Amino acid sequence: MTIRVNRAIALLICLCSASFGQWLDYPTAGIPRMPDGKPNLSAPAPKLPDGKPDLSGIWEADKYYLNPLSLGLKPDEVVLTPEGEVLWQRQKRARGAGVRCLPMSLPAMSGIPGFPFKVLNSTGVIMILYESFGGFRQVFTDGRQLPEDPNPTWVGYSVGKWEGDSLVVHTTGFNDATALGLGGGHPRSESLHIVERFRRRDLGHMEIQFTIDDPKVYVKPWSFKEDMHLLTDTEILEYICDENERDLKHMVDK
Repeated sequence: MTIRVNRAIALLICLCSASFGQWLDYPTAGIPRMPDGKPNLSAPAPKLPDGKPDLSGIWEADKYYLNPLSLGLKPDEVVLTPEGEVLWQRQKRARGAGVRCLPMSLPAMSGIPGFPFKVLNSTGVIMILYESFGGFRQVFTDGRQLPEDPNPTWVGYSVGKWEGDSLVVHTTGFNDATALGLGGGHPRSESLHIVERFRRRDLGHMEIQFTIDDPKVYVKPWSFKEDMHLLTDTEILEYICDENERDLKHMVDK
C-alpha cells in the first residue's frame, strides 16, 4: 500500500471521527417537515413573540457575491472618486485580507457559498456568527444610536430597527484595512456606511439588500442583493487560518 493511500485512509478516518462530534446531522428542532422528513423550506417564515419575522437559523449564500459581475452591476453603477481610483489600483496589485489571514469584510462575510453564518435573536440584540474566520457581529435593536466617533474596526458597529417585515441595519465605524470583497475587491475607507435590509421570504429563503455609501471612494451610493438559503440539520464549524505559515512575498503581484 502506498504512502499516499495510507495518508488518504488516515485522513478519512479523522474526518469520519470528527463528523460525529460536530452535530452535522443533528435534526433542527421546531421546523415544519414534509412526509419524508425533509424540511419544508417553502413554509411560512417563523415569527417572534412580538410578531416580527424570526431571522434565526444558519444561512448560506446562493452564489458568490464578491465582484461586479457576480453582483449583477453595470459599469456606471459603481463610480469611483479620484481617491477611490488610487485605492482600486492598489487593491488590484495586492492580495486580499483573507490570503493574509485577516478578518473578512462586509459584505463578503455573508456572500460566499460554503461559509455559512448563524443568526441568533436575543432581547435588544441580534447576534450573527460567521463561520469564515470565526467572525461575529452584534446588531443592537434596543434603540441606541450609532457611535459618533468610533474606534475603527473590521466589521464596524451595527444598529437595527424593523420596517415592516424587513430588518434594516446601519453599520459604520469601519477601518480601511481591507476591501469590500476578496482579492482585488472594491475598496473602502473609514467613511463607509453600509445599510442592510434583511427580509425572510419564507422558512428557507432570505434576501439581504446592501447599500454601499462611501463618499471618499464612490461618487454615489450603490446597491445589490444577496439571496440566501437556510441550512438545516447541521451546524457552523470552527474556522482557523494559518497566519504567518504562507510565503506572502509570492502572493503579491510584482
